[in-house]
Amino acid sequence: MNEHPSAPVRTRRNGPGAASRTLAGFIFASRWLQAPLYLGLIIAQAIYVVLFFVELIHLFEKIIDTGEVNETDVMLSVLALIDIVMIANLLIMVIIGGYETFVSKIRVNGHHDEPDWLSHVNANLLKVKLAISIISISSIHLLKTFIEVGRMEKGLVTAGGKTIYSNDGVMWEVVIHLAFIVSALALAWIDRMSKDPEEKRHGSQDHEPLPVAPVPVTVPAAVPPSAASAVDADGYVTIRVPAGSSLPAGAEVVGR
Repeated sequence: MNEHPSAPVRTRRNGPGAASRTLAGFIFASRWLQAPLYLGLIIAQAIYVVLFFVELIHLFEKIIDTGEVNETDVMLSVLALIDIVMIANLLIMVIIGGYETFVSKIRVNGHHDEPDWLSHVNANLLKVKLAISIISISSIHLLKTFIEVGRMEKGLVTAGGKTIYSNDGVMWEVVIHLAFIVSALALAWIDRMSKDPEEKRHGSQDHEPLPVAPVPVTVPAAVPPSAASAVDADGYVTIRVPAGSSLPAGAEVVGR
């Protein structure tokens, strides 16, 4: 018997084959190849911890050997320590944020030491934070340079017969620092432009109070309701009142 020409024709949609699923699973599992990279960064961070204490010991040795505290030398040593700390912070951000974004969830929700930025980290946010960290590190290096150029003579700062800073070198440091700032602004602008307009609108309403769902109740017809819908066969009316409010006398909740 021929089917009616207007009858719908059902087609069977075949899912991915075994080979396709195996290949997809293998590609997805390849993300674990990045795990040793983050372990290597943890080792690099341990080296920076050792370097921090070495620099701190050198500062104490310099004070003990000279017997006096030179403010400029102490400031330069402290800036060197801050530089190490900033790089260590950058490593932590790359290790935790990169692992969370590209390898696997860390699953520390509810931990009292969970970083605030970890709950909404993504590739774009990580790039912006890295750019800001690089600007901070560059600022420390630039501040050290400005302190050193205070003793510049004939456009050069020398130590032990070697030129440490020059006018051209300082100028290029400033230009590179400004390039870092422009790059960070560009990344932040791109991140803002890539967001969906609907997401931006909802993001600005995160702290607004949520609407309270009304709760339907049944009250006797004798009670004057403020918003009665209809009187049923038993002489009752159904109204809606805000959740949590007190019910009229004789009213009862019939549904939510």
